[in-house]
Amino acid sequence: FKAYGPNTILLDNALATMGAGLPNAIAVNILYPNRKVVAIAGDGGFMMNDAELATAVQYNCDLVCIVLNDSRFGMIDWKQNLMGFPAYGLDLQNPDFVKHAESFGATGHLIKSADGFAPTLKLALDAGGVHVIEVPILYDWAKEKMKMFAGETSSILKQAMSKFGVVPSHTSLPDEPISGEESAAQEKNDIPMQVSPEPVIQIPEEKGEEISAVSESKLAKSQAKSSIKKGDLLPMYIGSEPLISAKTLEVKNKYTQETFCEVSLGGPDDIEKAIQMAEKASEKMAKLKSWEKKSILMNVVKEATDRFEEFAQILCIEAGKPIADARGEVRRMIITFELAAEEATRLYGEYQPLDISEKSDGFSGIVRRFPVGPVSMISPFNFPLNLVAHKVAPAIAAGCPFVLKPASLTPLGALVLGEILSKDPLLPKGAFSVVPCSRDAADILTTDERFKLLTFTGSSVVGWKMKERAGKKKVVLELGGNAACVVDELSPNLDNVVEQVTHGAFYQSGQSCISVQRLFVRDSLYEPFKNTLLAKVGSLKVGDPADPTTFIGPVIREKDAIRMKEWIDEALAKGAKLLCGGKQNGVMVEATILEGVPHDCKVFAEEVFGPVLCIEKYDGSNFKKVVDMVNESDFGLQAGVFTNDLNKAFYAFENIEAGGVVINSVPSIRVDAQPYGGVKASGLGREGIRYAIEDMTELRVMLLKNAGSIEAFQH
Repeated sequence: FKAYGPNTILLDNALATMGAGLPNAIAVNILYPNRKVVAIAGDGGFMMNDAELATAVQYNCDLVCIVLNDSRFGMIDWKQNLMGFPAYGLDLQNPDFVKHAESFGATGHLIKSADGFAPTLKLALDAGGVHVIEVPILYDWAKEKMKMFAGETSSILKQAMSKFGVVPSHTSLPDEPISGEESAAQEKNDIPMQVSPEPVIQIPEEKGEEISAVSESKLAKSQAKSSIKKGDLLPMYIGSEPLISAKTLEVKNKYTQETFCEVSLGGPDDIEKAIQMAEKASEKMAKLKSWEKKSILMNVVKEATDRFEEFAQILCIEAGKPIADARGEVRRMIITFELAAEEATRLYGEYQPLDISEKSDGFSGIVRRFPVGPVSMISPFNFPLNLVAHKVAPAIAAGCPFVLKPASLTPLGALVLGEILSKDPLLPKGAFSVVPCSRDAADILTTDERFKLLTFTGSSVVGWKMKERAGKKKVVLELGGNAACVVDELSPNLDNVVEQVTHGAFYQSGQSCISVQRLFVRDSLYEPFKNTLLAKVGSLKVGDPADPTTFIGPVIREKDAIRMKEWIDEALAKGAKLLCGGKQNGVMVEATILEGVPHDCKVFAEEVFGPVLCIEKYDGSNFKKVVDMVNESDFGLQAGVFTNDLNKAFYAFENIEAGGVVINSVPSIRVDAQPYGGVKASGLGREGIRYAIEDMTELRVMLLKNAGSIEAFQH
């Protein structure tokens, strides 16, 4: 059976292949790990090979097994009672399939209503790992029809079989139309922020119904594995060791605004100890072998993979990040550490022939990179896992000890990473510290000369002031932006571009420094594009980030939400037109689109960092003019241009003042291996593992006189 073909169904039935669903799914996933694999089995067929769940978990498969549970082994019951087969003498009952799945280390889901099936399937596919979805089935409607054929196949069964091509083609049936909802399912790319373009199944969105998606037992399982529970007090990490302090910092659930837990708050003495221990660990960190650094980083990959859902739930709580976006960030964090593990073995140098003149005759050189020493790190709230990873992972790969201050609003993910690192026997004592602390207490991270590099991600105002006070150390700044996107052509089509722009502008409530904030659309495309965009944005679900169908959750604080509303109102007062949204309630801000915004308004000229998009048309005959409009900004992080014209693409690349220009996608793309950073007010230096390692190391050259020449050793 070619069960491995895309969109192919292998029907698992009692005639020949009963029990084959799960084993086939495992085989397909091993052969084609980037494909989404779903097995569908009856309860009896599933139980024939249920132990293969252990195989699936062992091989880290990504698959979903749907179990159709009719509360008995229906095939046996049917044959015994209705088809005249001898009685088997069996009275079987099914297990609790959710608990059964979890006993093998898989994740179980129970469907409680038909409306919950589609979002649960999408949740399982997006989350990765091994999932079993129990679908209760009632056959009351079919019992009467079954009585019609005790010994012979009825016309009803013939008709059903004809649809699957089982009976001769001369048995004809009228065609039935496929519903628009069924035909709408198609492959599409995952979240624009994802680095991997592997396809996922697009499930039509369920509206107006409560979703009975993930079973309570699954959430209980996640909490059972979690190191963080509501009401806990978490330690900070000073010199690789956990430490509970007298002063604490509350961490709130950003949606409910209730206190979730507390973390230890570091003071000046704690930070001083962390710096001293980092200094002492510098020599041992520098001498770590490549394989040791790779092993440390891959251990983080393993632990993060094993605790994937724990990390996602933490993000959902502390950052208010919709669970789909949270899972996307965990995937990216894992990839970032994998990249660092690879780069840890690729710190190459070079050989230089230096006999370039008569004076330097006989000289050659060997150039190598060496770690700079202790690194101070300050990370932001909006990507509290992956942006921490982009500092921590290259530091380990380079051999640098570090002291990290995570964002006070979202410290939990960084502390769990600290927990993982603290248990690694290869990491020298004192090699790292993770210290939640006040901004005043953290000032020493900027000014202290014992640090050889400061890497900061945050606002432009704060970042440039830190650079002024950083002294002799290197400084890497990844700061703000008000990213522009130009739609010069609908490449590949209207719906696709609208989908990308919607995601780029409003994912995680616009709280990204490369969120689409300014949108320029070619005049000939403007009206149909605007109308399609408004319809798409109007369909976005707003609410609880723990709901897998939520697209827009809370912003990080109410005072930020109030600021966004004030900026929107300022634009409206100056003549902008409100196309949708514009309202704010507590930490919730509606997806807002403004048209005709004067360019001196804050929502256009500054960084909103919220779900606000400014849209305007431009003269399609003057591409140079729209590039100039993109450059009318103090910022220059990334920009997006939709065009199929190679000349326009290169013109944009060579003339847009930004650290990155994305062709035929939105500026909200960040591939974790790319050099990432801005120009103008948007920053200094570059992140991206290989490029961050360059900043965390320094070049040294060994000059050799007459190396290898026979005259040198004959004297």
